[in-house]
Amino acid sequence: MTALALARKWRPRDFSTLVGQEHVVKALTHALDQQRLHHAWLFTGTRGVGKTTISRILAKALNCTGADGQGQMTSQPCGKCPACTEIDAGRYVDYIEMDAASNRGVDDMAQLLEKAMYAPSSARFKVYMIDEVHMLTGHAFNAMLKTLEEPPPHVKFILATTDPQKIPVTVLSRCLQFNLKQMPVPSIVEHLEKILESEQVKSEIGALRILAKAAQGSMRDALSLTDQAIAYAAGPVSESAVRAMLGTLDETYLIQILDALRTGDGGALIAISDEMAARSSSFSLALQDLASLLQKIAVGQTVPSAVLDDWPEATEVRRLASQFNKEDIQLYYQIAITSRPDLSLAPDEQTGFTMALLRMLAFKPGDGSGSVKSSQTPRAGGTSISSAAKAAAAPKVAAATAPATPAPSAPQPTAPKSSPVTYNSEDPDWQSWMKALPVRGLLQQLAFQTELQKWNEQGDSVKATVIVGMPQLASKENVSRLQEALSNHIGKSVTILIETGKASHSIAAVEAKIKQEKQEGAEESIANDDFVKTIQAEFGATVVPGSIRPIQ
Repeated sequence: MTALALARKWRPRDFSTLVGQEHVVKALTHALDQQRLHHAWLFTGTRGVGKTTISRILAKALNCTGADGQGQMTSQPCGKCPACTEIDAGRYVDYIEMDAASNRGVDDMAQLLEKAMYAPSSARFKVYMIDEVHMLTGHAFNAMLKTLEEPPPHVKFILATTDPQKIPVTVLSRCLQFNLKQMPVPSIVEHLEKILESEQVKSEIGALRILAKAAQGSMRDALSLTDQAIAYAAGPVSESAVRAMLGTLDETYLIQILDALRTGDGGALIAISDEMAARSSSFSLALQDLASLLQKIAVGQTVPSAVLDDWPEATEVRRLASQFNKEDIQLYYQIAITSRPDLSLAPDEQTGFTMALLRMLAFKPGDGSGSVKSSQTPRAGGTSISSAAKAAAAPKVAAATAPATPAPSAPQPTAPKSSPVTYNSEDPDWQSWMKALPVRGLLQQLAFQTELQKWNEQGDSVKATVIVGMPQLASKENVSRLQEALSNHIGKSVTILIETGKASHSIAAVEAKIKQEKQEGAEESIANDDFVKTIQAEFGATVVPGSIRPIQ
């Protein structure tokens, strides 16, 4: 005899066994208990969240007569009367399930509505359940509007859809609408534990978490995957078996990837990718799991208390949150999610995955040294200083300020490590320093938005009071990093104090003013050009606004 699928065997038979839709259960049970029933309900939600199940339970609640045959409408169907047992078996004559995907025309709807006029054969209500109702044609919707608004007293309509946006508002306004939520992972795990215990199948909690995540909010998908896992494992449902079945990645691989990114070890990244290929892991799921882990790390950096102790990876999340810059995590997350669609364009998935990891390494914020492997020293606030970047800072400053020259044909000797710059403490060249600092990204933007107001030097320490054109850039972390970069550059300990005001002489403000003057000059030159004037006069031509650009 063929075994019944778990999704069918463990389908909830009443509201008390329904999982994850408490808001819908509460509203329906109150309506049934108070006898305040609408004539049409609309259940919306993704696949496998309980739309059809709730429809059947509601139909039983409307028609239940109790075990003795004398019961009334109830929010707790008995499960023993003819109405309850026959609806569960799918043969109750007064409960009609219609699939709108295959019966979507106006003729199908007209036939249904014609039968609705007749009284139920034995039930209290004749219940019509129309699944995937958004698939009906426009004429079919129009045909049902009047009956849906004022049906016969013995008729109830239950509509279900995965795409409510395609349902006309004229239909929506005639129904009570309930949006069924996707099942949270903890609820799925708890439900699977109970089912497997009843089925006398041993399981590991880690395996159930993986199945719950793979189900993506669908309880039916979770049960189908559990069926598959039981068959695959041929014994206890273990985490290793489920990972092998789904091709998901062990969390230890993800931790190894992030540790390799932290140390700049490109060789380790390639080795991890090769090992994943040898295990036939899904690289698309690997990027998905990596993005999920990075999101948890970002949460841990911003709200440490949000990292829950019952997370399997909680210890590693806290450790990595303290060892990475916030900018690094944000960049890695962006690369992970944008690289998944690119896997189909790569020569093969492993190549695409490896390039995504190397891209994370190549575009690391705040490190313009171009080196692949560098040692980093963590410091307060989760930031880090690359020792390779420190060593290369002086040559980069010299390169930034020197005039451009043609590349020599023979290799040139490496520039020696320079000492901190010498300067006139009475007239510090703030703009030149900001341009020469070896910083990138948001930190460079902050440097370019600053304007020096006061320079108070006392021995080996300096207090610099500045105005910032964009105050939102001047976070505590960014100011601290700018202080450190400037201290390394001039050889003195610098404390930067932020004041409010308008930075009219910052690098950004000066460059913006120069750009505006060039733009105005270009527009004036075009407006005064004799040829342009002739074209405008003879042909009625006009200059397209915004199309003029100054010559760089």
